[in-house]
Amino acid sequence: MKNYIKHDEWNIIEEGFNPALNKVSESIFSIGNGRMGQRANFEERYGGESLQGSYVAGVYYPDKTRVGWWKNGYPEYFAKVLNAPSWIGIDVFVDGEPLDLHRLEILRFRRQLCMKDGYLSRSFTARFEDGREVAVEATRFCSLVDDECGALSYRISARNFDGRFVVIPYLDGGVRNMDSNYDETFWEYVAASTAPNRSVLTMRTKKTDFWVTTGMHYELLADEGRIQCSEQDVRRDDYIGKSVTFDLAAGQSIAVRKYAVVLSSENHPKADMEARASAMLDRVVAKGFDRMMAEQSEAWGQKWEESDIRIGGDIAAQQAIRFNIFQLHQTYSGEDERLNIGPKGFTGEKYGGATYWDTEAYCLPFYLATAPPAVAKNLLLYRYRHLPKAIENARKLGFDGGAALFPMVTMNGEECHNEWEITFEEIHRNGAIAFAIYNYVRYTGDDEYLADYGLEVLIGIARFWAQRVNWSEYRQRYVILGVTGPNEYENNVNNNWYTNTMAVWCLTYALEALPAVRHAWPAKYEAVITRTAFDERHETGTWETIVEKMYYPVDGERGIFLQQDGFLDKELVPAESLPAEQRPLNQHWSWDRILRSCYIKQADVLQGIYLLEDRFDLETIRRNVDFYEPLTVHESSLSPCVHAILAAKLGDEERAYQFYLRTARLDLDDYNNDTEDGLHITSMAGTWMSIVEGFAGMRVRDGRLHFSPMLPVKWQSYEFSIRFRGTVLTVKVSRSGVLLAHSGSDPLTVFVFGHPYRVPREASVELAGGHRI
Repeated sequence: MKNYIKHDEWNIIEEGFNPALNKVSESIFSIGNGRMGQRANFEERYGGESLQGSYVAGVYYPDKTRVGWWKNGYPEYFAKVLNAPSWIGIDVFVDGEPLDLHRLEILRFRRQLCMKDGYLSRSFTARFEDGREVAVEATRFCSLVDDECGALSYRISARNFDGRFVVIPYLDGGVRNMDSNYDETFWEYVAASTAPNRSVLTMRTKKTDFWVTTGMHYELLADEGRIQCSEQDVRRDDYIGKSVTFDLAAGQSIAVRKYAVVLSSENHPKADMEARASAMLDRVVAKGFDRMMAEQSEAWGQKWEESDIRIGGDIAAQQAIRFNIFQLHQTYSGEDERLNIGPKGFTGEKYGGATYWDTEAYCLPFYLATAPPAVAKNLLLYRYRHLPKAIENARKLGFDGGAALFPMVTMNGEECHNEWEITFEEIHRNGAIAFAIYNYVRYTGDDEYLADYGLEVLIGIARFWAQRVNWSEYRQRYVILGVTGPNEYENNVNNNWYTNTMAVWCLTYALEALPAVRHAWPAKYEAVITRTAFDERHETGTWETIVEKMYYPVDGERGIFLQQDGFLDKELVPAESLPAEQRPLNQHWSWDRILRSCYIKQADVLQGIYLLEDRFDLETIRRNVDFYEPLTVHESSLSPCVHAILAAKLGDEERAYQFYLRTARLDLDDYNNDTEDGLHITSMAGTWMSIVEGFAGMRVRDGRLHFSPMLPVKWQSYEFSIRFRGTVLTVKVSRSGVLLAHSGSDPLTVFVFGHPYRVPREASVELAGGHRI
């Protein structure tokens, strides 16, 4: 765990430069706008350790799978999030020497991510060996308003000398992925063009033939205003820039303003991209940097009005939740149903793929409550559009009859994960997708989604489970063999309780959805039945039998659900007994040792209890939490939030708070020693869940909002707003009680600790403190 980020309510601040932490900071200070993003690499060159990263939504490369032993059913490729041509670069030479913080003495350094207004700033003073001192102030952002554009201002000062400066603003297409399986480059040169103050570079990906056109326009501003400088083109096939020379006297400074556009052939005709890039540059240059910054601040103000969580009395907690919300907004805007939420977003390459089950299990609740319904609906439509590929994925593994297995990792609906214990066995992902449909319908009241899209997906998923089960003569029950549950520190197990439970839940939900759609939308129902060739009598009969006769591993003596068959054969040693130097286990233990241990990477049984909590009484939940939590090492970013929510439900304020801090500050404090690879974007939604579903106890039951708030002892208050069925409800929890206010046109009934309260239109209701506040 690292603790070098300064605590501040609205800013992420690094003071002083530690090269050993640079890649961590490059992740933490990343910027994006849902269409593109950029790690916090320096504008000027840096000879030390760095993970260069510029990313464009929807652009990927199918890197050939690299496995030691091929197995039937393996995907032929692993889709890589591509490090795309970089637009931020500005080389600086001072009297012929490069400005490189790896080589110079750093006198002062500060990096700051302003979350309120959505920009990254950096300032430093550096000294050359002969005593010359240079100061730099840099600011950049990816525009929310012009979401294919970025802008930066780079001011350089000669502090104590007169000197000749050369600055080279450039575009670099010669980028590489650090995770390339065979160390190949993924980009090819297409074209480049130049004009005064302007360069445009077009590159394309091998195999997939995505084209990306990156354009830049620069201007120089001296202290006395805009100046004209002679320039020279600097170019090679994958690199193009402008070399500008000028003299500065001691105390003088000059600012380089750089405007950039990044266009993808996903959104523009290839033949028109260069012309469109130039036209877009004209538009943003005409706006100017200051106006773009003002628009950025206004756009972020709207984002925060919709989704901010305000915490009183705990700056570390406040900074953390805003950081997580900020990164979620930077990653996904919901405007394009072709896009999804990658596990690293625009902050790194690790894990590849655009989509994991994380989206449905963790991200959907955040977008349901903080964005217009179309945003969450687009996340579901993304999966619906991929249903044919899900059926194809299942067919590759030997399933037929329209069975659908959605991929563990994907860009286009096709499975591209190449670890057998994930690709073949972590099939619980189907359950997350079905539950997301249920969650969306439950929250929005959009029942017609089932008729239009959802039922078809549910049928495909139910067909998969019906073929994946085995009938056990020995148990006289259906079993599910050879799986990996959410706890990836167990592979190839039999009867994972969570997987069996979710399989039956999926079958049950499909059985309930069929008559509901048939009754409400008979014509749409018939269209789905025809499209899927559904044999209602035979298939529903099979599903009902499986539901009735599924086997679940339990320990009657302890009163708990067993993670899988044979779990109690393990030596049950609490995780707190592990030496600190052996954590995280995945960085210190062999895989063999991990698999034989009792240690749980992330919530598994508890994941199921979280999703289906209304099935279980408090004592059942408590027994399972008390048994599994001490064995959980939380070495998945997705784990602490589930534990936080369950601890809050049990009234365990101390544990809920500790788990909240762990999930909220996971990247800021680098808990798992892996932030340098990129941020854990999808788990960031779990931070929001920890407060809204955890501390506030928000649930939707029978179309109504329910809350059972608790207030952590270290907090004076917390406040948030959520969208719900056409209204925006604001909830404030403090020592004096609960304040409810909403902006809808009709009165709203809200349940607090099980009691209904009528909240008038455009008014608020204050409730006296309850027994858990």
